[in-house]
Parts: sequence; C-alpha cells; structure tokens
Amino acid sequence: MMFGDSKTQFIEQTRAARIERANDRKREQSIILVQSLVRGWLVRKRTRYLILQQFDETFENINDLKPAIAVYLSVKKFLTYWDEKQDRQRFEKLCRYIILSLECDTIKHSYISVALTSEHAVNWINHVKEILSICLSYLTKLQPKSLDDSSFLHTLLHMIVSFTSTSRWCAIHSNSSLQGLKPGLERLTENLIAHLLNKNVFNTMQTLLITGLLGIKILLKPVAMTAIMTICWRCLVLSNFSTNIFQLFVIKIYSIPLLVEHLISLSSKIIETFNSVNLLEKIMQLLNDQNQCDEIFHCLHPSWCLSLIANIVHLAELSAETGQFENNSTSVFIIGLTTFLDTIRVNVVKKHSNVSSVWHPELGWFTANSNCQCSPNIPPLKNQLIPLWCGTLCTKLLRCHLINALEQIPENQQVPSPPPKTNNPIAIIIKAFDLRLSNTNQPSYKLTGIHGTKVVAACNLYFTCLKTITQLRLDIITGLCYHKDTLYLLWRFLAFLDSHCGLKNLLDILECDKNCNSGELRMLQLFCDSMSHYITILDDIEMYEQQKPFVMRDYILMSSFLNIFLYKGISQNLFNIQDTASSSYSLFRSCRTLLMVLYRRDCRRSFAPPGHWLIGDLKTSSFFNELKKGRKIYSTLIQEIPHIVSHETRIRLFRKYVSREKFALGVHELHDNDNFMPPIITIRRNRIIEDGYTYISELSLKRFKGVIRVKFINEQGLDEAGIDQDGVFKEFLEETIKRVFDPSLNLFRTTDEQRLYPSPSSYIQENHLNLFEFVGRILGKAVYEGIVVEVPFASFFLSQLLGQTQELLYSSMDELPSLDNELYRNLTSVKHYEGDVSELDLTFSVVDNHLGQLTTHDLIPGGRVISVTNQNKINYVHLMAHYVMHTQIKAQTAAFIKGFKYVINPEWLSLFSTPELQKLISGDNAPIDLLDLRRTTQYYGGFHDSHRVILWLWEVLQKDFTEKERSLFLKFVTSCSKPPLLGFAYLEPPFSIRCVQVADDEDFGDTLVSVIRGFFTIRKKDPNLRLPSASTCFNLLKLPNYQKKSILRDKLRYAISSNTGFELS
Repeated sequence: MMFGDSKTQFIEQTRAARIERANDRKREQSIILVQSLVRGWLVRKRTRYLILQQFDETFENINDLKPAIAVYLSVKKFLTYWDEKQDRQRFEKLCRYIILSLECDTIKHSYISVALTSEHAVNWINHVKEILSICLSYLTKLQPKSLDDSSFLHTLLHMIVSFTSTSRWCAIHSNSSLQGLKPGLERLTENLIAHLLNKNVFNTMQTLLITGLLGIKILLKPVAMTAIMTICWRCLVLSNFSTNIFQLFVIKIYSIPLLVEHLISLSSKIIETFNSVNLLEKIMQLLNDQNQCDEIFHCLHPSWCLSLIANIVHLAELSAETGQFENNSTSVFIIGLTTFLDTIRVNVVKKHSNVSSVWHPELGWFTANSNCQCSPNIPPLKNQLIPLWCGTLCTKLLRCHLINALEQIPENQQVPSPPPKTNNPIAIIIKAFDLRLSNTNQPSYKLTGIHGTKVVAACNLYFTCLKTITQLRLDIITGLCYHKDTLYLLWRFLAFLDSHCGLKNLLDILECDKNCNSGELRMLQLFCDSMSHYITILDDIEMYEQQKPFVMRDYILMSSFLNIFLYKGISQNLFNIQDTASSSYSLFRSCRTLLMVLYRRDCRRSFAPPGHWLIGDLKTSSFFNELKKGRKIYSTLIQEIPHIVSHETRIRLFRKYVSREKFALGVHELHDNDNFMPPIITIRRNRIIEDGYTYISELSLKRFKGVIRVKFINEQGLDEAGIDQDGVFKEFLEETIKRVFDPSLNLFRTTDEQRLYPSPSSYIQENHLNLFEFVGRILGKAVYEGIVVEVPFASFFLSQLLGQTQELLYSSMDELPSLDNELYRNLTSVKHYEGDVSELDLTFSVVDNHLGQLTTHDLIPGGRVISVTNQNKINYVHLMAHYVMHTQIKAQTAAFIKGFKYVINPEWLSLFSTPELQKLISGDNAPIDLLDLRRTTQYYGGFHDSHRVILWLWEVLQKDFTEKERSLFLKFVTSCSKPPLLGFAYLEPPFSIRCVQVADDEDFGDTLVSVIRGFFTIRKKDPNLRLPSASTCFNLLKLPNYQKKSILRDKLRYAISSNTGFELS
C-alpha cells in the first residue's frame, strides 16, 4: 500500500509540474506579446510624434511656401497617422497651405506640381482624393453657427472648389511651357469630381444647406453659399447633365426650401449661371417623364416636393421678368409642372387620422411617407408660389396664349379693325365677341392649333394646383380672377368653342371620360371655380352698372350654357353624383355652384330674360309621372337644379310632398283613420301667444302636422260659439302671427322697406329663443297647410332659412341692401375708396347701442386695435356685413329655423329661391285674376253668380277698382293681399260671399228665411246703411243686398280702405 500511494503521488506531482511549466511558457509568451505591443505602441507614438513635429515645423508658417515635393511627402506621412478629432486644426492648416500653394505662380511651390512628376503622379492623385474625402467627412459634422466651425467650413469648401477646376492653379496658367498640359489636368479635375460624386458630395452639400438655411437665422455666408453651389454645378457640368446625376441634384439640392430666394440674396451670380445654360428647361424636361417624377416623389417628403416646385416657379418668374422665359418654353414647363403636381396629388393620402399625419400650410393634412429622407419642417412657400397665378409668369403661361388663340378667329367673325391708334388686340377680341353674342346665326369656329392646345394645358396646370395645393385654393382662384383680364379672356375662349360654348363637344368628352381627366373638362371646372369666386365678391355697382369686363350678355350666355350642360349631364347619367369623391362629381359641383351663384343673383336682381332658366324639353305631366315612378334622374334634377321647371310646377310638387307625408302619418283629411282624433286646443283671446305656445309645444310632430281644432275663450272668459272646421284655426294662426311679428313685442324688427328680421335685442323678452322656435313652428304650419300670411321677410333672413349662408361662396355683402341700404352704401364706398383707407380711422370692430348701452364687438380677435387698410378693406367689408346680418342674430335665427324645419322638410325648401320662398309664405305678387276668383267663389244667403249684387260686385272690382284696391279687397276678406300661388282653387277655406240683412251680432248664418229673403231681395232692414264686413278666418265676405251699384262701390271702397289692425306691409 505504501508503494502504491507513492506511485500515485509521484504521478500527480509530475502532472502538476508539467502544467506549471506550460503556464510559465504561456506567461512568458504573454509577456513577450505585451512587451511587443507596448514597444510597437511606443514606437508608433514616437513616430507619430516625430511626424506631427515634422508637420508642425513644415507648416509653422503657412505663408512660407516650401517645395511641393517635400510638403507632399510630409503630408502623406501625416495622413497615415491623422486622427479626426485630435488633428482638426492641423488639417485646417494643411488645407489653407495647399490653397495658398495652388494660388502661387511658382511651379516649384505649387502643390499641383507633384502631379507632374512621374514618380509621384499616381500616388498624388489618390492622396488628393483622400484629402477631399476627409474634407467631406468634416463638412457633414460642422455647425455653421459656431465661429470656429464657420471658418473651417469656408476653408474646406475653398479646398474642394480649388481642386475641381484648373482655374485656381495659377502656376499652370503663368507658365507658358505648361499650357500643353491643360487637357490632361482638366481630365484630372474630372477624375477628382467623379471621386466626389462617389463619396455622395450632394448629400454633404444638402446637409450644409439645411443646417445653414433652414434655421431661425441664416447661417451661411455668401462665400459659402457660392462655394456650395459651385461644387454642385461642376458636378453637373462634368456629368454633362446625365439623367442620374441631374436627378440627384434636383432631389438633394434644388428641393432645398427657398433655395432660389437665398441664392438671390447670397449668390446672385449662380442664378445667372442657371439661366445661361437654361437650367429651368432641363429640370422641366426631367419632370416631363412620369417615371422620373415618381422616383423624385418617393425620394422626398411631400412638403419637399412642393418646395422643389416653389423653387422651379421662382426661377421661372425671374426668367419671365427678364424676358428669358419665351413662349416656346412654356409647353415643357406646363407639362412638367402639371405632371409632378399630379404625382403629388395622386400619391399623397389626404387625411388626418393617426399619429403619422402631418400638417402642411400649403398641402393641408396628409399621411407622411415613412421612407422619405428629409424633415418636413420647412418654412411656408406661399410667397414663392404666388407668381404662378398672379405674376408675369401667369401672363406667359395663360394670358398670352389666350390672346393668341382668340386672334385666330376668322375675319368673317370679326368686326372691322379699329383705327391704327387703337392697336389693341384685346379691343379687337371684345368687339368680335360682342358681335358673336348679338348674332346667333354666325357659324361656329372651333379654336384649335398650338395656342388653343396651350390654353387647355395651362388650365390643366392650374386645375391640378387647386387639387394639390389645397390650402392655397382661395389664393389661386383670387389670383386668376384678378390677374389683369385673364378670367375674361378665358370666358371668351370658352364661348368660341363650337356652338353654345362647345356644349355638344364637352358632353361627348364627358361621356367617354368618366374620370374627367381631359384638359377640356378641367378647363371648364377651373373656369367655374374662378368665376363663382369672382361673381361672389362683385357688388351690384360692379356687376350691373360698371359691367367691366363682363357685361350682362356674358352672364346670360354663361348661365344658359351651364343650365343645359347640367340638365343634359344629369339626364344622360354622365355625372357620378352618388360618389362625392369622384372627379365627375367635383366637375358637377363646380358647374352647379357657378350656375346657382348666377341664378341667385338673378333672383335678387334680374339680368336674364323671362323663361331663361326653364328647360323647354321638360313637360310638367311627364315630369310628375317620372318622379312618381321614382326615377332617380328626375329626383336628382329637381333636387340639384329645381329652377329648370316652372315655379308653379314646383309649388304643385311641394303640395304633393305635403299630401304624401300626411298620408304616411295618417293625418290626411281624406285618410280613413278612425283612430286619429284631431287635438282640440283652448285659446284665450287675451293670451293668444302664451296659450298657443303652451299647447303647441305639447303636441307631437304627428299631431301638429294633422288637423288641429281651436276653441276660443273671449275676454269675458266665455266660450265662443262653435268649434272650427279649419276657419278658426286659420284665425288662430293669423292672430298669433300678427302679434308675434308686431315690432312692439321686439321679437322682430323692420327694415326701411318694412321687411321683417329677428331683433338683436330680443333677449329682453323672457325665453325669447323658445318664442322664436314657436314662431318658426307656427309659420311652418301655415306653409304646410297652404295658408298664406302677409309676413314680408328681409331676403337675407330668408337666405338663412334656405341654408344658403352655409355655402362656401355665399357673400353677405350681396344681401346687405335687404337689411340696411345706408350701411351697404357706406361699406361700398370703403371698398372703392381710392385713397388711403387708414385715414378713415376704421378698426375691425363694431359698436352696438342697445337701450343706451354701448358695447364694442370685435369682428376678428383683437379687432378693435387692428386698423382697416387698403390691403384688408375687402375682408373688413365682408366681416362687417356678416356681423350685422348673421353674428348678432345667430341664436334667434337658429331657433326660428329649428322651429320652421320641425314642420317643413329642408329638402322641400331647396325647391325654391329666396323670392319664391317669400311667395310660398305670403302668396303671389302677380295681379289678382278676377276670373279665377269668380270661378271658385261660393255663395250663401241667397246670393248666386247671376245675382244682381254679385254682378255689380265683379263689375266694380274689374272696372272701377285699381290693382291696389283689388289687393286691399282681397286682404279685407282673406287677411292677405296676395293671391294663392296656384290660384284661388287652392285657397283654404274657399272664397265665399254671403248675403246679410242684419248686423253682425245678429247674423246666425244661413236659414231658410234668410236664403229666400236674399234670393227674392226681400229687405228686412235698409241695407244701404250698412258696410260690408268679413270673416277672414273663413275667407268670407258678408255683403248687404245693396240697391244700387254706386252704393256698393262706395261702401266697399270705404270698408276696405278703413280696415284697421296691424299693418305688416
């Protein structure tokens, strides 16, 4: 055992010794390795120290130039041990030295001389490339706002500029023996520029421009700006503007926001360089390629795409102002810009739904492309874009081509040329057009040719601008409207497109092009959008009196074309009206907007001949039949352009709508419904408004729309005899309306023309808004039942009732005369004031005087301290008009409309214009048709149509009474001086005449004795002493049995003239 243990122990000791020896060897190897690394590090450190010491000695005084070869060798060693952070100052000193050496006339000291030696030429080129790469690396990290960085930045840019052109190599130019080397040296610079391109020089320059130009303060100096653009330009020239390099320049450099503006202020010579090689046309040729547009768009943020467009427009405007942007360049420009704008429009998703959505001051909300490389934080581009639609550029793009196209009109369509002293092409065009309008038999002339094509293309450009740059839509349209006579010339161009403004051609195009991508349809839509805006801001003086440039015939032809175009488009199902996102719906909406703007102007102050708005092809009977069948086309026609059918037809349709709804609710008089019992409401005569409000408010909509029975309580508290069969309810409506519209109640006021509108100070009445809603319901019930009431409203209030004020192109100024003529004249004088408006000391505020208390209201936030100037006076005029007609009665109007539309379906109201709605409420303005009245009159008490007194009555009304007296007669009997819209057959209750022989308090209606006495003219008392009387609730005339015609005439005339009571008109 002892020997066994010793053996094992020996083996273990031997193994341990072997392991120890191995570890010793490893430790020795590690020591040797560490020592070698340390020695190497020390050697490198010392070597670097020596090299840097040598470098510092060499460049101690950079103005002391040394032989280039020696410098090169020193620099080559230095770059071997160069450290970006530690050796920044040394590298800057190196760059300054090299720049000085290149500017030296002595070839020995010029750094370029190394390239002339066969021994070092190849290595020197790689050496310079390395230096330029380091320059680019430093440039991406510099901050121009730092003084040190700014100085270094200039040095680095100077270095790159110096090596990218032989023009800075003074030794070569000063030594005549070296002139033969220039071609080779030029190729050398090309080699160096190619190296810069491989090192993404455009990316570096873009970083510098973004850092230096897009901050709060411009950090780049003119020298730096010039150097950056020079480097970029040399890269373009070297590549001979190859597609790939040029596209890179456009994406990285020319898309920098406000680049052209900064170039003008910092480096105007670069702009001259751009123009010298027609850079604008080269960019537009690039954008003429849809594939290039797609690539550019997907490399940039949409806002930077718009920045690229802004720079293009800015450069184009500069070229146009200097005469370098000629007509032959416009086609390429128009097509290229349209293509790129359309690319943005198609690809940018316009929505604001998630965290990736971005707001842009020109594009609006859209979803950003996560793959784009550039930040969207850029300044507004509006000022750069404005020349596109209201500068010299706009003249070149559109106006000039319009003039040239219109000058193509054949001689047989033109009037004789004016005398030489009026050598004005516009004057010739205007006279030719006037001749065309006055002679409808003139043969049509289709405008074709290059100028006509360019007009369509330019319109397509502006249309695309409206669809893409949505937040500047108003600016674009305003610019086109007021850029000289551009809009007027565009109208003339349209008017000469075949017969009736090219109607047939446009309909054919629309049938084939459901997406409305054709230039002709886009041109039409652009014109409609612009013209709608133009007419909206025209006041009556400008439109009806001055008539410059548009005259009344223009509006007549314009509205006629649109009327037929929309009618045929709807009839032939050419518009996709159901899809509000479709292009055809957008075209339809633009055309309809202009048509309705013209139509409402005509309704307010007529310019069109009678029957102008009607479509002759529509027959009333067939129209009703198609509507009854539920044909969508006809329901669309009556909903969108109801004026194409006669007013009478629309009134009949309105009554049909009411009847259909009554049947649906089960409340129609002819409806077989035993379960429906009309509600009976009890009204005290001395509290008719309070009781009416209480009971009406409690009725459900169904019961309110049905028959309502009224029982009156007289002032003594006794029930009045009988419950009405319609007549008493009519009396209740009339009495309620008479009282609530009495200005003394202060719910309503009257204009100078005695037209009613809500009172701004109605709040002094308790629950005044509830009362307005009640009044709306009562008036709605009257209209619903066909009861005409003489309540003349101001037209601006009726416009609000129709919902027209909610439309985008509603103008408060148009309606202001219906409220306050004096204020309208004052605001118009401000609008047309030729001097400095600020001298009038007006502010954006208004002072109200309610019950002696003065209150100042701002028209805009802080308006009381904002002065009205020539620049904002149009805005002030419209804001003031909007305030007095809308803002100050907003709550009252809303309550009234709520009550009115509680009864009347808003879609039914869309059938009528403002004047037509007034007729619906108060009856027709037409002369009273006595024959129609006589045909529908019912007689009681022994009277009949051939009775002597009745014959006298109709003869007196026809021959002895004036039209005004006939209106007074109608008002005396029915409480309304105007006839029903559809004739007296629709008067409820029917017009009636009763023979009376007793006083009113003794008249108990028809009895057998009274009928026989009246028939045989048996007199109970002397009728000649009595005056005629009336029960307006029953539309009943109580006429004594007069013995002479003259007595009847005099008594009747006295009765109708002496009728007392509240006069609403």
